[in-house]
Amino acid sequence: MRNNDVRVNRVLLVCVAPVVTFFCAFWLLPIARLLALPAEKGWEMYFVVLTDSKYLMSLLNTLLLSVLVTLLTLIVGGGVGIFLARTEFLGRRLLISLLTLPLSFPGVIVGFFIILLGGRQGTIANFADDMGWGRWTFAYGFLGLFLAYLYFSLPRAISSYTAAAESMNSSLEEVARSLGASRLQVIRDVWIPELAPATLACGAIVFATAMGAFGTAFTLASKFEVLPISIYNEFTNYANFSLAASLSIALGLVTSLTLALARRFSNDPVIG
Repeated sequence: MRNNDVRVNRVLLVCVAPVVTFFCAFWLLPIARLLALPAEKGWEMYFVVLTDSKYLMSLLNTLLLSVLVTLLTLIVGGGVGIFLARTEFLGRRLLISLLTLPLSFPGVIVGFFIILLGGRQGTIANFADDMGWGRWTFAYGFLGLFLAYLYFSLPRAISSYTAAAESMNSSLEEVARSLGASRLQVIRDVWIPELAPATLACGAIVFATAMGAFGTAFTLASKFEVLPISIYNEFTNYANFSLAASLSIALGLVTSLTLALARRFSNDPVIG
């Protein structure tokens, strides 16, 4: 019996060893190095995102953009998702496929779409120039980033809300209506509680994705700097690894806290 136990333990050890090795080499060691890097320039380097106005503004820009994108994504994605879940019509599946198609696009392509629309040589700029109004552009500032992030996030919200609305307990709504509840009361007392877990999970993921998005920001953020671009500039253009590590820690703390709070209130261990 003992020989069998020893044999099983050896098999388990052989199976677990590659996982532990991979975890240590590609997660634990890089994280430990990242956390230690700012200390090489002094402990105050850990707080540079709060003490330096340039990086504080970059963080605030990122937070503002992510919060606004998350709110509008939940509102629009929730409305569209619920409508698609509760309405049958010809071409419904085709419409869902088209609405979720951007899920397959990387951020750089999404940024390129915005440039084609609102860039210096974009459709709107050419139209405005032809009308004699000058060249209108919006792709390279806050509005361009906002629209790109929204375009990138909406398919996820639509998919989440469609699935959540399809699994809702319809009997609760029927009971509420039979008791004389108005549409607003049904939304407040039935829909919102039923969709709350999906809203928390979707909102946390959209917010975290917007906070850390790089490809889209790299394409568009020439007039509106966000924290991922600040990090990229520090370690790529200036080789300031300690500062880049400090900014990365700040960004990671914000997104990790958001995901942790979402897991706490939605009881969903999968978030993040």
